[in-house]
Amino acid sequence: MIIHTQAFARAGLIGNPSDGYFGKCISIIVRNYAAQVTCWESPTLRIVPQVSDRLEFRSLKDLTNDVQLHGHYGGIRLIKASIKRFHAHCMHTGIDLPDRNFTIEYQTNIPIRVGLAGSSGIITATMRALMQFYDVDIPQPILPNLILSVEVDELGIAAGLQDRVIQVYQGAVFMDLGKDFMDQHAHGQYQPLKTANLPPLFVAYHDNLSEGTEVAHNDLRSRYNRGDAAVRDAMVQFADYAQQARDHIEAGRGADIAPLMDANFDLRASICPISDGNRQLVDTGRQLGAAVKFAGSGGAVIGAYDGDPDRLRRLTDAYAAFGAHLIVPDVD
Repeated sequence: MIIHTQAFARAGLIGNPSDGYFGKCISIIVRNYAAQVTCWESPTLRIVPQVSDRLEFRSLKDLTNDVQLHGHYGGIRLIKASIKRFHAHCMHTGIDLPDRNFTIEYQTNIPIRVGLAGSSGIITATMRALMQFYDVDIPQPILPNLILSVEVDELGIAAGLQDRVIQVYQGAVFMDLGKDFMDQHAHGQYQPLKTANLPPLFVAYHDNLSEGTEVAHNDLRSRYNRGDAAVRDAMVQFADYAQQARDHIEAGRGADIAPLMDANFDLRASICPISDGNRQLVDTGRQLGAAVKFAGSGGAVIGAYDGDPDRLRRLTDAYAAFGAHLIVPDVD
């Protein structure tokens, strides 16, 4: 039997980055891009590399360009770490896995390192494949924790639950990650939202603005742990923006979240340095009447606008003028 699984890109609608700090956020799935995993039984356990995992280059310039686009690592380390954590989870929970080997390969077209959850997409698709291959059921609220542990505990990458929750639940989800509930239940409170109540949205990204999530998160984590008042206060405010946005969406007033999205970015800019290129991604949309914020840690933005097709065309042209791509996210 050949198993095919996938996990889609995502965009943080509001509240990020408080998801890593017991906050609240809303995220949407972006079905326009996906990480896909194929798995089948084989005599030995084998991981098939993808193009981004190549170890042979035409020149020094070719290697440099590859690292700038994909980082120093491809998806192999993510899959290896996922398999190891899956095995550890099964041992810890008393699940006896049958003695079967498999071959696993992956493909992804999620834009790399621009904050659209490409790494967690590979991990999520891998976990789904392993669950099917070994017929293991992991409860939906717990699965995001296991996926997160691959990067945080296995690979030492600072990250939050947002990406993993939305890639497991899909659609649009409000996440309350309050510490008391998390400590008691080992997961957050996750509420799917009606996607029909969302305002018209777009996502824009630029490949040359790629920056690993760990760059931004590691500094924030260090400051938060040191008790930096500006960072700690900001996390509370980010969570409040998400709560307000959730209430608007539930009431069918999705358009009212636009000012909150702008405020979310402005608050982030007050505690984190924003590069000129990332600032341009935000300002381009705002100058044409859209509310815009980071979709993740930088390199991609999510915007809300009034639904006017002419405005969307002008937004598309404006982003294309400096090499950025604009898409309308497929959420359903």
